[in-house]
Amino acid sequence: MGALPTFADIEKAHELIRPYIHRTPVFTSQSINQMVGAELFFKCENLQKVGAFKFRGACNSVFSLTPEEARNGVCTHSSGNHAAALALAARMRGIPAYIVMPENAPEIKKKAVAGYGARITFCEPTLAARESTLKRVAEETGATEIHPYNNFNVICGQGTAAKELIEETGAPDLVMAPVGGGGLLSGTALSAKAMLPGVRVVAAEPAGADDAFRSFYSHTLIPSVAPRTIADGLLTSLGSLTFPIILNEVDQIATVSEENIVAAMRMIWERMKIIIEPSSAVPLAAILENRVEVKGKKVGIILSGGNVDLGKLPF
Repeated sequence: MGALPTFADIEKAHELIRPYIHRTPVFTSQSINQMVGAELFFKCENLQKVGAFKFRGACNSVFSLTPEEARNGVCTHSSGNHAAALALAARMRGIPAYIVMPENAPEIKKKAVAGYGARITFCEPTLAARESTLKRVAEETGATEIHPYNNFNVICGQGTAAKELIEETGAPDLVMAPVGGGGLLSGTALSAKAMLPGVRVVAAEPAGADDAFRSFYSHTLIPSVAPRTIADGLLTSLGSLTFPIILNEVDQIATVSEENIVAAMRMIWERMKIIIEPSSAVPLAAILENRVEVKGKKVGIILSGGNVDLGKLPF
């Protein structure tokens, strides 16, 4: 499994990536606060470079490589935000990025990854095809593989978003993040618990992709099988690094309906005038669905990203 990251590793990551990332703003909405009876603080990672928190972890991974490790570039398989994030971080360091993408990845994602200068190899849209194609690419190029979430440096980079959120808002009673593979959630939990030992860390997940919920409450890693949700950033299973951190540091995982994910997404678009993707709306959906007790509390929420296909909006 390897060593698990600590908050000291997140602080070190923050120093390293500070010159490259945006320190994203924290927004509030009076009308949403009134509706839920709490003070919500939204950390806008939809305004991060490449439009998602993923740039933090990719950046930390790329800039943590030794010159020897970096020489042949980096590689990964991803159909989404991690692919674009890794491509941009590699370009900033002046090294190649090799990305394996399923043929059915959204056109907008393919364009973004190509636009950041990555060399894309397309494959069948199955995990087996993604992994075997990546293995071949890594062997041919000698590139270092950067896993989208089950990677020490990725987790440390993702944890910097919650660190900034807490630095800016003082002491929230709760910190919330969506959960897919768990890179953002595990980094968030490490930062939150180290900075505020009394804080509650709550994750939210679509009911149609509830493997983290089932894994957390059974204390057994249950893989994601045929998940069905509009929140396409939350389809992956937890990893060998993210799962133990989540078990140790997270207080609750709540699941939410598709209907409420769409309602929460629409509410943020309408009330806050910012674009978020469905995955980002999942924590607010958990509050709207009364899955999480927030009345009278101060709540920090990480809005994970804003990469949505504008031709296929759910409302």
